[in-house]
Amino acid sequence: MNFHRRPLAKNRWSALLGAAGIVLFTVLSGCSSNPKDPTAGWTPEKLFEEAQSEAADGNFDKAAKLFEQVEGRGAGTLLSQQALLERAFLLYRSGDKAQALSTVERFVKLHSTSPAIDYGLYLQGLINFNDDLGFLGNLSRQDLSERDQQAARDSFQSFKQLVEQHPKSRYTPDARQRMDYISNMLASYEVHVARYYYRRGAYVAAANRAQQTVQEFQQSPSAEEALSILVRSYDKLGLDQLRDDAERVMRTSFPNSAMLSGEGLRSSKRAWWQLW
Repeated sequence: MNFHRRPLAKNRWSALLGAAGIVLFTVLSGCSSNPKDPTAGWTPEKLFEEAQSEAADGNFDKAAKLFEQVEGRGAGTLLSQQALLERAFLLYRSGDKAQALSTVERFVKLHSTSPAIDYGLYLQGLINFNDDLGFLGNLSRQDLSERDQQAARDSFQSFKQLVEQHPKSRYTPDARQRMDYISNMLASYEVHVARYYYRRGAYVAAANRAQQTVQEFQQSPSAEEALSILVRSYDKLGLDQLRDDAERVMRTSFPNSAMLSGEGLRSSKRAWWQLW
């Protein structure tokens, strides 16, 4: 019995060692077959040039990854800052708005004294700026003023910061025009809400939204209808003094307004299939 046990143990160990060798060989072979990073020895400058080339060819995803590498390898340099902005713009171009916004917000926070901060603020406003209704908006004839306005307000604040802090920036003239557009859109939104409340008999809420429009957007075309809703709402609430004051302001500001007589609220003609 003892004669047979030793060879069996020896064979078992040989088998185990052989299996372990195969596993080790497989692991080492796998490691040696992994491709090396072709950009491992590249300088930040070469990476940046390659990223620009890929972007020019329309390879936005690849370019964005290369710009991300530039940011890491050239940390603390102006080239790294530029790469961060380039990446944010490419993400915006490719439709990844959330990631683009996160990237540019990081730039604005970390590099507030950068020579390119004016562009950073402009890009931040541009990403939040959205004048595209999309298919469903066109189908329902939905106005931009009827959508959630938080992104528009964020965009306005970015443009405002750019205009106030960098009045001579090359991006300021366009930012001013976009601010005017956003301002009118926000005013239209407030009037849209005020009109909704008025038509449903919520006169206090209607008056509050109309008054907010008049106070914040005095130069907007929507101020005329806002004053009209304010007058009508105060009248429904029996607040005669406030009604008369609002009407006096309206007659002074819009002496030829058609809203001074009759119902005063613009009728909204909708197609039979429109339910909102």
